[in-house]
Amino acid sequence: MLALRLTRAARLAVQLRRLLVASASAGTGFLLLCALGHALTHPDAPGASSLRLAWCAAPLAATVYLAVAVARADPGTRPRPGLSAIGLGPGRLMAVSATTTALSAALGSVAALLGFLYLRGDLTGAPVDGAVSGVLALGQRLPAPAVVTLLALVPAAASAAVALTLRPRDPRPAPSAGSRRYGRFGAYGWGAARETFGAYGRYGARLASASASASAPASASASAPASASASASASASAQPAGGRAAGAAQADPSGALLTQASDTRPPATTDGDGSAQDATGPVPGTPRSHTTLLPWGIAVLTAGLAVETYAGDTATRDAAPSAGVLLGWALATLGLALAGPGLTHLCGRLLQAVRPGALRLLAGRVLMEESHRVGRPLGVVCAVASAAYAAAALHDADATDFGPLSVIGAVVVAGCTVATLLTAAVEAKHARTDTTDALLRLGAPPTTLRAAAALRAGALLAVFGPLTLVVAQLASLPLAR
Repeated sequence: MLALRLTRAARLAVQLRRLLVASASAGTGFLLLCALGHALTHPDAPGASSLRLAWCAAPLAATVYLAVAVARADPGTRPRPGLSAIGLGPGRLMAVSATTTALSAALGSVAALLGFLYLRGDLTGAPVDGAVSGVLALGQRLPAPAVVTLLALVPAAASAAVALTLRPRDPRPAPSAGSRRYGRFGAYGWGAARETFGAYGRYGARLASASASASAPASASASAPASASASASASASAQPAGGRAAGAAQADPSGALLTQASDTRPPATTDGDGSAQDATGPVPGTPRSHTTLLPWGIAVLTAGLAVETYAGDTATRDAAPSAGVLLGWALATLGLALAGPGLTHLCGRLLQAVRPGALRLLAGRVLMEESHRVGRPLGVVCAVASAAYAAAALHDADATDFGPLSVIGAVVVAGCTVATLLTAAVEAKHARTDTTDALLRLGAPPTTLRAAAALRAGALLAVFGPLTLVVAQLASLPLAR
């Protein structure tokens, strides 16, 4: 009920994005039903029917990808302060997002079923004649379990992907499961800072505290323990890090040594420029680097092109694209999706190279910050454009016509990827709203912000455009022979 109310109260842009999810789900469901109809019409060709069903994985993956992007950009299901008090914590909001996605996809599946029944003539009594009549299973009864299973595939996969993506995560770092550490003699505990060899007996480690306690006047003997502990803590804090380890022995006025357990927090280390850094990890707020997956993306892309080349060499000329070609395109798409954030990050670095001005510096920093949001959809769009170029090259070489089902599949995949990229761009724009407002308050002209946006778009086009052409050319070579 809450998901229905949030769906009704959403803004127009959110409703349009959900309508896109429903449309993509309708197209994917119709293709799945057509694969079922082909299997019923041609029971003697199970291989061709299985290949049609396997090719439905591309629009299914594109629909799920769009559903996840729409769910992430939905402002009505984002965690806000105070919602946990009324039972709307991160887990409940995740469930609401998954339910809303399932409703949108189910609406599309129902529309696909109605369209399929209309073409079969079950609703009007007159079937439609044309190129799709061979996959409608005319005159045969549709198995209800198979129909329900195929139509429930898109809502189930989309809602599961949304729940997995938006699952609550603990922002606190996981506690280290390190072994028990031992400091100086007698200091036994879980101290995070290990003392170096000889820290206890280092020259001058106890000299300052002993001299301070010896020079204390005898009249202050009543408050000696308190003053000794205060002077010991003051001397310990005044010494630089590394000059004396945590937990060194102190001396009281009576000459006895007062030991102090190792501190559970590691001391701060000072680098060359005098800035203190925590020894446990990087300083919070440091921008993350998204170039770590770039080599893996290139490797997966190369493997995909190799698989596609091998499948194109072994296939006959008049046969339809085999499952090996589908696997090669899937690996190529995965490789470009993995390499997209790294390439976007490198675009930002290249914009800031060689004495950058304010405009290039702003555009480069924004690209580096948004590489994890925009880079992966850009890589997927690059892969889809490469596949479209390869298909067009194959069409020109063989002079074959694509059927209506191929056109529907291509429209679903291309529309979902482009819509996902636009949704990610809108999400990134909303994420930097505070930064944009701060720049405007500081006096930055709006033309500068628009010029920075145009510069970012040009840099991405200059990098991903040639990459798309190269991948498309390499992918079309084995298919055109």
